[in-house]
Amino acid sequence: MRSSRLLAASVVGVVASGLAVCTVIPASAASGSAASATSAAHIKPALSASSNPATGQTLTLPAPQGRYATGESQFRLVDDKRQDPWDPTKPYRELMISVFYPAVHTAGKPFTNQFPAAAAAEIGPALDGGNGLPPGLVNWAATKTHSVQDAAMAPGHFPVVLYSPGAGDSRDSNVSLVENLAAQGYVVVTIDHTGEAPATEFPDGHVVGNAPLLAAFKQVGNDQAAATVLLTKVMNVRLADTQLVLNRLSSLPHRLTAGMNLNDIGMFGHSAGGFEAAETMYNDPRVKAGVNLDGTMEYTEDADGTHLSQVALHGLKQPLLLMGSTGRYPSSIHVEPSWTSFWQNQKGWKADITLNDSQHQSFTDAEPLLAQLAGQIPASTLTYDNGTVDAQRAVAADRALVDSFFNRFLKGGNDHLLDGRGASQYPITFIK
Repeated sequence: MRSSRLLAASVVGVVASGLAVCTVIPASAASGSAASATSAAHIKPALSASSNPATGQTLTLPAPQGRYATGESQFRLVDDKRQDPWDPTKPYRELMISVFYPAVHTAGKPFTNQFPAAAAAEIGPALDGGNGLPPGLVNWAATKTHSVQDAAMAPGHFPVVLYSPGAGDSRDSNVSLVENLAAQGYVVVTIDHTGEAPATEFPDGHVVGNAPLLAAFKQVGNDQAAATVLLTKVMNVRLADTQLVLNRLSSLPHRLTAGMNLNDIGMFGHSAGGFEAAETMYNDPRVKAGVNLDGTMEYTEDADGTHLSQVALHGLKQPLLLMGSTGRYPSSIHVEPSWTSFWQNQKGWKADITLNDSQHQSFTDAEPLLAQLAGQIPASTLTYDNGTVDAQRAVAADRALVDSFFNRFLKGGNDHLLDGRGASQYPITFIK
């Protein structure tokens, strides 16, 4: 199976995987007996830092551009009425979310880590192999966010935006975009779909990997019918996870909910996460606006229009922005069948914008992070992952478009970038 606009290469085992991250958490938003339940059959012991010594180069995420400093808090959510779809021995579903938000009084305080030691010990080798990097070149445990753990929230009432990563990626695979939104005045909730990410770390220190999912894809092999069944399951699991998150937003600590405007909720995602955002909007009117970053909206590895989703077949009443790449598997309404169908059936506002000279991972942290390895790895490795677009310009374009979209549809502002005004400063093309 190839790496497509639905699956990260970390799942299908080819080069150019998305960045996978996981953040240490001190608190729980779960309740009930399942919140503390454990099972030797599904818990993988957390690895200590000494089991995988930190070596290699430290990569740096671009700083957010906005009026606010940013805070980050992490929570465990439990649905004790749903059996874990990837582990039949676990009678409940547990998730991790991170909440990035506008904050005050962060000066001089340490930023959170993108890759804590326990997660990095498992994720690092997968990233090295998936991105064609020499082992040890990067210290994946050293990358910092620009957010302070549990910082005081800034005064205000901020729209809420959910973020979902590509299949096989972790919730912090797009900190650059997420933090930038938070700095612009949004509460952004990132979702880990447990059992997909290479490692998800929970408050008690246990780490859940994705071995069952990898085994399922290995068993599917080149059987396209079986692949469609499995991909449908992956999406259904994600949609149920997102419903859990939406239902629990009001149950988060008051220090956060006091500043959350739950009447204005948006969602965006990369790859399968973009598909998930659109399909969530089709099923749940609470999500008023969404962005699909290079995600097919059909249940196939090869985009042929044979297994279109409901959102592709019927469109939405809410606004949806499509942002596509130009690389090995280009996305636009002219070449992606599910996008073509959606475009024809969309009732709400719509736009299709292409990031020029890009690859599938150009909408994630892979773009700014891997670019820092220029001169240390073959140029062909970087262009395979990131395309030939300049990394700084790609990040600026991604941020500007996502910011402009949510500002327009969740805050009522309009800088007219999505109408083409000022678009020439970014490496983008409007597709009609």
